[in-house]
This record gives sequence, C-alpha cells and structure tokens, in this order.
Amino acid sequence: MELRADCIADSAGGLTFDLSAPEDTPASWNAALVLRLRGGDGADDEIRLPLGPNGSGRLRAVLPSTVALAEGRWNAYADLGDGRNPQRLRPGVNDLRSLVDRRPLAGIGRLGVRIPYATKYGNLALRSWLRGPHAEAGDIVVTPDGMTVSGRLYGASPAAGAEAEARARRKPPSTDAGRDRVTVPLTVEGQHFRFTLPYEELAGSWRRGSEPWDLWLRPAADARPVRIARLLDDVADKKQVFSYPALPVRAAAAQVRVGPYYTLDNDLAVRVAGPEEPGE
Repeated sequence: MELRADCIADSAGGLTFDLSAPEDTPASWNAALVLRLRGGDGADDEIRLPLGPNGSGRLRAVLPSTVALAEGRWNAYADLGDGRNPQRLRPGVNDLRSLVDRRPLAGIGRLGVRIPYATKYGNLALRSWLRGPHAEAGDIVVTPDGMTVSGRLYGASPAAGAEAEARARRKPPSTDAGRDRVTVPLTVEGQHFRFTLPYEELAGSWRRGSEPWDLWLRPAADARPVRIARLLDDVADKKQVFSYPALPVRAAAAQVRVGPYYTLDNDLAVRVAGPEEPGE
C-alpha cells in the first residue's frame, strides 16, 4: 500500500503532513509519522510525530516550529502502529507559499528552516537547517570586476568592524595564510547588509584546477563569523535553480573564470576555475 503525504508549511517554520490512506486503514493510538536523519544513528536522529485521523481516509501529523531538527536531510516514514516496519512516504501536494520571502523576526536567536522535497527515488524527505545567527543572501549582481551581495542578518546586529570574508577551501592551505582569505567591508542599514567582492584578488590566489571560496559574514570585529546562505524560500536545492555566470578574469598564470554559486547546503560560495575546468 503506497502512502502519500501532502505538506503545508507555516511562516513560523512548522509543517503539517496530511496522508491519504484507504478508509479501512486502522488508526492505532501509537501511529506516528517518523523522521529519520540520513546518516544519523543517535537518539536525537529520529523524531516521532503522533499520527491521527483527520476525516475519511486522511491521517494528520504536525511538526511544530518549536521542535528542533538537526541540519541535514530527513527521510519521512509512516508507522501505522500495526507492528509492521515504518513505510517510506511518497510526496503528495506541497503548499509552501508561506515559505516564499519568509521574514522571521530580526532578533530570533536560532533560525529553523524545513523544506519538504522529493528525492531522486521519488520518496518524501525534508531538508533542514538550524542556524543562529544567520546571514541570508538576497540579490546578487555579477559584473566583470566582481560581485555585489545584498542580504539580511538575523540573530545579531552588525557593528563596528563588520566585514565579509571569502575563505579558500583548498587543501593543503597556502603557506601564506593571507592568500586563503579575502575580506571586504560591509555597508549596513539596520539588519540589511551589502558588500562588493572584487574578483582580482581571488584570481591572483589561484593555483590550479577548480578552487571554491566560501563566503562568511563577521558581524563585528570580535564576533564569530556566520556562513552566508540562502534558506528563506521554498527551494530545497538552490544550486540547480539560482545560476550565475562565471566571467573571465586575468590571473598571473592564466586567464581564469570566476563566479558565485550555491553549494549543496545552499551556502553561498565563489568558484575560481582554470581554463581547462568545466563551468559550474
């Protein structure tokens, strides 16, 4: 018996799951919608949500925004309380309108984001993030000289010494640590920020192949840096949806191509690729 779940999101980060089931499906007192963190084996890597009747042929479970989910991908199952192993759920209809341009309170201590999606095998899963503070990427403008990023900071207020950082992900790191880190100042208006990252210095640090640089925001001179990401919408995997050009930049050794992209975790990064490397 195949079970499908419709998902409804609310603006606070909660999700409601409505399952379609045959009318004679028994609703046991211990029936549950089960979420399991992919790759996890700890006690906190399985969440059971009570699953009860919600009209003829319908079962409902609710994931409140107050229930914390660790970052990662959570597979969804239905345990009907009949003694059988929990069954993988198939995705139904998603109503994620509340996630589009979601605007949490600026002072929120920890931001939880959950987006349901269909896996490549056609099963239902959730992509979860749990961050605090959080730097939300907005508009990105790409020019031949660099990129300008606008965004909003949650859970912290920009102060003196605030800056954006690009950090090379290369291994081994350069003997000169300064070549693996580029900083630029922030322009701040309330919780909103903007910065321009020139490509020249990134290109000048290029050594070989394809080199990614991760983007961070440091809210103040003595503050812990925060990863810049795009989380507040209804797109579970940004990499395939938000595409930016990689433009040619002259480096000392060769002409490279530089451009922004979103990682598999929806974090913002920049790739510096040599002339023989395929584009993002």
